[in-house]
Amino acid sequence: MQIVRFSGPEGIAYGTAESDGIRVAQGSPLVEWEQDTDTVVGYDEVDLLSPVLPSKVVAVGKNYVAHAEEFGSSVPETPILFLKPATSVVGSGAPVVHPPDTADLQHEGELAVVIGKLARHVSAEDASRFILGYTVGNDVTARDLQRSDGQWARAKGFDTFCPLGPSINTEFDPLEPMRLTASVDGEVKQEATTADLVFGVAELVAFASRVMTLLPGDVILTGTPAGVSTVRPGQLMEVEIEGIGTLANPVIAGRQST
Repeated sequence: MQIVRFSGPEGIAYGTAESDGIRVAQGSPLVEWEQDTDTVVGYDEVDLLSPVLPSKVVAVGKNYVAHAEEFGSSVPETPILFLKPATSVVGSGAPVVHPPDTADLQHEGELAVVIGKLARHVSAEDASRFILGYTVGNDVTARDLQRSDGQWARAKGFDTFCPLGPSINTEFDPLEPMRLTASVDGEVKQEATTADLVFGVAELVAFASRVMTLLPGDVILTGTPAGVSTVRPGQLMEVEIEGIGTLANPVIAGRQST
């Protein structure tokens, strides 16, 4: 099942993506909902939004061997966690704002895990029971600020720096080697499979839930493969994961603060 969140004639709602449109649901998959309604709206009648509004985005650094190597470092012994604010989240199609504060804005295509139930001290063996599904993420990063600040909050936390979407696949299997690509203006920059993750999804859910309570709708970004590159205003970033879909976001220039 592919779950989408959208803004339509009747306001913001959830639904399931079908070939001829979106079957509108009542309620939310994170609480309680009724999927089988008779109302179907066309894709041209709605605007897709981020499929969730998380209380927090828990991201993972250096979780692909080749990506760690391209930055001259080794894979960590335990997952490296950092947070992106909820205000950084946007949906597919929404612009990513290139702030004037950075001269090196980069894409980072990632598999994103959507938490479905409150999770605290979850074991890896039980992790799947707490996952609603999977979507596509882009951990947009101001690389020069990441280097100069010595920590990652500002470089990763600007508004629009966490595109998610276009849908949540509830049947996606991260253990299968599903292809992930990230492209800029149609040119592939990153390519890997979900089987290349150093720390797998179950291990990441367990590890993160030992640190902080994961709430329904929270997102874990599982890390990015090698090939990150600089993007500029006017370019289009696309991240595609086989079995989920394509997350596409144009880059636009931000205004200088006064």
